[in-house]
Amino acid sequence: MTAGATARNLGQAAWLKAGALARLLGVLDGDGEEARVVGGAVRNALLDMPIAEIDVATTAVPDEVVKRVTAAGFKPVPTGIEHGTITVVIEKHPFEVTTLRRDVETYGRHAKVAFGRDWKVDAERRDFTINGLSATRDGTVYDYVGGLDDLAARRVRFIGDPAKRIAEDYLRILRFFRFHAAYGAGGHPDADGLAACIAGRAGLDQLSRERVRMEMMKLLVAPHAVPTLIAMADSGLLLRVLGGVGYLAAFENMAKVEAAAGARHRAGGRRAGGARAALPAQGRALYRPRAAGLGALARLRARPRLARARDLAGALDRAGVALEGGGLHRARGREGPGARRSAQGGRGGMDRGRVFGGGAGARSDC
Repeated sequence: MTAGATARNLGQAAWLKAGALARLLGVLDGDGEEARVVGGAVRNALLDMPIAEIDVATTAVPDEVVKRVTAAGFKPVPTGIEHGTITVVIEKHPFEVTTLRRDVETYGRHAKVAFGRDWKVDAERRDFTINGLSATRDGTVYDYVGGLDDLAARRVRFIGDPAKRIAEDYLRILRFFRFHAAYGAGGHPDADGLAACIAGRAGLDQLSRERVRMEMMKLLVAPHAVPTLIAMADSGLLLRVLGGVGYLAAFENMAKVEAAAGARHRAGGRRAGGARAALPAQGRALYRPRAAGLGALARLRARPRLARARDLAGALDRAGVALEGGGLHRARGREGPGARRSAQGGRGGMDRGRVFGGGAGARSDC
């Protein structure tokens, strides 16, 4: 068996065998070159989860990639050609195609790279073992870093030395927790990874607000957001990220309400900020508190046409969460003068009430 090849196979996956991706792999995989699907698409396919985007790695250098896809009638866009990445557009479907690389020298997030042909070396450059998987066009899954075992255990683990991986990009601290919330089993994060995140916490100050916000918004809509935020709080990282206290008890209560109302979690989606939960009967949209913003984790945001109080009250009751107040006409936390007026004297709703209680696990980050 070829080095790295496993018994796992995605050969029956329709997205791999037909359509634009199959055409792209057919162009790149042959005549002395090899191409595979890498990263998140392979991970999610093995977990039977939705695939948001598909990335391809190849032994072909960028000029050869451009030559081949142009001859096939596809559109190459040099989005990161200096690092070996070409975006190939096929029938309006973009695919990032990146030449195999090895690091010559690293400068935090940036690195001087050389193109290579070694799939193992390329896999070892990635952040987590579950992201180091690849699949050929016949569906054979390759694993050089123990990703399949970690995937089966729902464990998020850095590849190689966690401290080194984090020093390459301090955003990986937040990615570690975000991936744990999305793909972990809901228990404690990997001990070595957690220790490295705590040791490297000062590097968070180097990150732009936009990058921090993007990662946190994805974390907040993940299935295991609550225990992950508690782990971040216990390790002293959440306060540093938020710049203030996150009220996790209220946040946990609203997560219970979502679950009782039949909310479906979407892990790793691009549009985390638009995540919503549909309440029974009326089917009205209730914005997830996790999408409300970093400074207001526990705020409930809702459209003016919120479902009737008895429907949400029923969800609260099923979740074991008590409600103090006269109803649920409007939700607290909406920005603007209208929200302030409502909070001062609205019609007996959450303007005057609050959600509290909710089980032994409820706690605040302080």
